[in-house]
Amino acid sequence: MEERKKKGKLRDRKKKNGRYYLAAAGISAALVLFFHTPLSAGAENFYPASRKNVYNYLQTPTQAVKIADTYYLTDCYHNQVIYSKSIGAPLNEWSVMAGNLCGPHAVAGDGEAYLIVDTENDRVIGYRKRADGFSEQQIFEHIGKRPHYAKYDPETGNFYVWSSMTGEMYVFRRENGGTELYLEKVMSVPELMGKYVRSFTIDGGAIYLPCVVESCIYVADKETLQVLAAYPVPYEAAGMIQLTRTGGSFYLTVSTDLYWNAERAAILRADSLEDLSAGRYENVSGLFAENGTPYYIERFDGAYYTPVLTQDGRPGIYRFIDSPDGPKEVRRVCG
Repeated sequence: MEERKKKGKLRDRKKKNGRYYLAAAGISAALVLFFHTPLSAGAENFYPASRKNVYNYLQTPTQAVKIADTYYLTDCYHNQVIYSKSIGAPLNEWSVMAGNLCGPHAVAGDGEAYLIVDTENDRVIGYRKRADGFSEQQIFEHIGKRPHYAKYDPETGNFYVWSSMTGEMYVFRRENGGTELYLEKVMSVPELMGKYVRSFTIDGGAIYLPCVVESCIYVADKETLQVLAAYPVPYEAAGMIQLTRTGGSFYLTVSTDLYWNAERAAILRADSLEDLSAGRYENVSGLFAENGTPYYIERFDGAYYTPVLTQDGRPGIYRFIDSPDGPKEVRRVCG
């Protein structure tokens, strides 16, 4: 109910000194959001397609995703996002989409407008795709604390961005047919304030939110973020990254247990949330990379893809097909 009251306030945008300011009742001045108007395509914010990736390895990749006809990798601790028309291309043939970042974890886009979560800078940056590269066009400051994951939802036309430490979902959308993005509303899950949640997954009218500290998967309503259900998981799986629902299975990527023991890193598979909560799951990590740490799982090209941070220091992107018997045709496709 409170969110509906805030929504009208957030839509009342005021422009001052070339920036858009939004205010909502009950939000302190320290949390007032401000936005740059579109930036000019100067040297500091235009990335030509000719600018190639200079690294021959990935440094903690967190996401592989396909948007329209192009593949994108968040090369997190190289502080960049790179892209290619072929996911199997050598890394030095990928182009740099953005490089002025600090620990980016995710990119989302609809084929024309894009958002990258600039995680360690607590901000989100908007980009416009051009025939000759990418232009940085907006910077959204103070997007919660460590925004971790972003997703474009074609059903609503919204871009969703999750703040990993404040339990807040920032919802952006395009207006007037342009590529600029505007903040539509901010929703929150009070139960998750101050608790580490690395991702969300939209599943129809529900959103899954795996909370590390509480060792629990929350299911919330997509429109309001009101909590509908909660599924505790065993302590061994507490360090959750993302929950993904496939045709008939749930996959949970895990980096540690409740006590931050990285030896518990795993990809777990269960038939239902009830099974996952009860510990009735299968550890399928051995099909990918032994003792590797997975991250976000995305679906495109008729398969599922996840980065795996391997023990040999050469992380890669792995592809698999889901089946009633578990992952099939698992193979490393990049990195």
